[in-house]
Amino acid sequence: MPKGVPNSADMYGIYSRPWGFEVSIVRAGVRYREGFGRASYGGTSQALLHAQRWRDALVKSLPPPTRRSRAEKLRPNNKTGVPGVFRLLSAHGKMLGWLAKTYIAHDQILRALFLAGDQGDAARSMAIRERKRQLAQMSGLAKVHPAEEAIRNAPVQPVDGLSPKRSPSEIVRKNNRSGISGVTFKAPRPRHPGYWMAITYIAGRGTVSKAFSVAEHGHDKARALAVEERQRQLGQKRRERLAA
Repeated sequence: MPKGVPNSADMYGIYSRPWGFEVSIVRAGVRYREGFGRASYGGTSQALLHAQRWRDALVKSLPPPTRRSRAEKLRPNNKTGVPGVFRLLSAHGKMLGWLAKTYIAHDQILRALFLAGDQGDAARSMAIRERKRQLAQMSGLAKVHPAEEAIRNAPVQPVDGLSPKRSPSEIVRKNNRSGISGVTFKAPRPRHPGYWMAITYIAGRGTVSKAFSVAEHGHDKARALAVEERQRQLGQKRRERLAA
C-alpha cells in the first residue's frame, strides 16, 4: 500500500513475499511473525487464507493495550518522572509551576496548571493527583490500526475450504517434471524407454522407492502406477508418524 494509506482489514499485518505471505504484528514490544508459503499450502489463495486465519487468532488473543496504560507509560524524553506531568518554566528558566495534561480524545485535552507561587512545594503533588483524575476519564483500547476492531469483532472463520499444510515430502520442487512430489521419471541411458519411480523418505527406515517400467506398462500407465505408489508410501509414513 502507498505510504500513509493503511491496509485493508483483509491484508492487515500481512506482507506479500516472493515465496508466499508473512504475518508480522508487534505487541508490547514483541514481534509475532509467521510465514505461509505457497508451496506448503498448495497455492497463493490457500497460503493467504491460512495467513489471515493465523493473524485473526493473534489479534483476538492479544488485543492492543488500553489507552490508559499507554498514557501511563513513561516516555524517554520525560524529565519529571511522572507521565503527563510537566514543569512550566519561564523564558529565563525560572520555575513557574506544574502542568497536568492528558489527551482524552483528538479534540479533547485536559489541562490543569498549579503555580509554584500559589501552592509552593505542594504544586507538584497536586499536579500528580490531577493527572490521576484525568486518567480516570480515559477508557477503551489504544488504536493500533483501523482494521483491528473489525478483526476482533468478526466471527471465527470456518475451516471449510482450508487445505492442511503440506509436509516437506509433499511439496513439489522446482526441478520436478512430473507435477507430483516424490514421483520422478528416469532414463538410465539414451534411447532407453525409462521408468517412473515413487520415492519417499520414512524416518527410521530410510528411503523407500519403487519403479515402474515404461517398456512394461507404457508411459501413462507407469506414471499412474508411480503416483498410486507414492500415495501409498505417504499413507504409510503418516501412520508410522502417528504411531511413534
